[in-house]
Amino acid sequence: MKRLSRRLRSPAAPRQFLSPIALWKSRGQKHPNDMDSAFSIQPVGRFARPSEAVKRPKEFACFSYDDEHKFHLGDRSMRWYYTPELDVDLSKGVDQFVKHDSSVDEHLDSLLKTIMHHEKQTGKKIDAQVVTWRGCVTKFMASPFEDRDGFELNATLYQDCIFIEENHAYRMESEREQAKQPWRGRIPREHMTFWGYKFETLATLPAPWGKTSREYIEGRKDEPVNNLAQYCSVVRTGVGNTVLCLGGEVDAIWDSKPRKQGDAIRWVELKTSAEINSDKDYSFFERKLCKFWIQSFLLGVPKIIVGFRSRDGILRKVEEINTEEIPATVSRRNRSWDGNVCINFAADFLQWLRTKIDDEGVWRIRRRAGSPQIEVFKTSEDTGHGRILTDEFINHRIKLSLPAASPAQEEKSQEEVVEKEP
Repeated sequence: MKRLSRRLRSPAAPRQFLSPIALWKSRGQKHPNDMDSAFSIQPVGRFARPSEAVKRPKEFACFSYDDEHKFHLGDRSMRWYYTPELDVDLSKGVDQFVKHDSSVDEHLDSLLKTIMHHEKQTGKKIDAQVVTWRGCVTKFMASPFEDRDGFELNATLYQDCIFIEENHAYRMESEREQAKQPWRGRIPREHMTFWGYKFETLATLPAPWGKTSREYIEGRKDEPVNNLAQYCSVVRTGVGNTVLCLGGEVDAIWDSKPRKQGDAIRWVELKTSAEINSDKDYSFFERKLCKFWIQSFLLGVPKIIVGFRSRDGILRKVEEINTEEIPATVSRRNRSWDGNVCINFAADFLQWLRTKIDDEGVWRIRRRAGSPQIEVFKTSEDTGHGRILTDEFINHRIKLSLPAASPAQEEKSQEEVVEKEP
């Protein structure tokens, strides 16, 4: 009996009965479904506090895509805002739309090239702890108030910095699924997507007003729409304790860039929305303002210009909105979202993320549609960096980390080369 009691008190724990999560932990690994690797979005109220510190976004570099979507360093594709003509049909020209092929996975390549160029000029690497596109951080910041759509991002750690890109395969699959859904609207889905690009064409010039012909200004409604060309700003910013390097498209500039790099730039973000004719319409617009605000906030865009259209796509009104005033305006009305909650959520999530992505390999950052949490786990690519980082960028960083040769060493090296010559 005593032996039996001892056996009951100290039963053997067969390894085969360990849960999958426990089994992975016993190997020093993290299971994808381990909830220690998920950040809870709910309850949102825990983020309702005074805003965490935010570093003002400062542009330190830029790049452009031309009319063929070829990459160029510099601001050659920057455009200038000029008030558009009203009562224009935003569907005009949809059949001639020159549309960017979104099926091509561009990764972070253009952003990495721009960072490389900047680092070669300065002789040191940027101090960012996270490098990504503006759109990825927008997904994080909007999470407390947006759960209809899920997202999947890929990430990798290199030289103590997390590089994040969109999971292109997930995005393509989401678009295919959306295309299968029956469309009940009177206006085709493709036309409504086109309206935003048409408004950008109506509201911008390729050069300052004084250098643009009258014929071009007055003929913008007939100008072909092309979304291949883009101007992208690269900024240093920060949310909470995390320093960010973000790249993102900017629609237009109000006047001109300041001479001193890092000074605030009077950028303009262009958006379209349905006319507001009822409280229901306003509530819908207020919810859209959340992403409008986040996108502009992250790149330091001070002004958003909204083109209000009829249900049939006729441009009826243009309204200027100051980015910094949006959260206060929302708080005085329906309080459908809170800017401080967005900032604090992003600050806490990014700080947590930096503790989870702690070695190389390709990691997945995932939120399922409607889920109250964001999961983080390593994919089957356990080593390396996948296609997130280019070989060119890695080689550049390795070279940059090598100690610089002194003038005396360089002179000695040159002498040795001369001596070896016949």
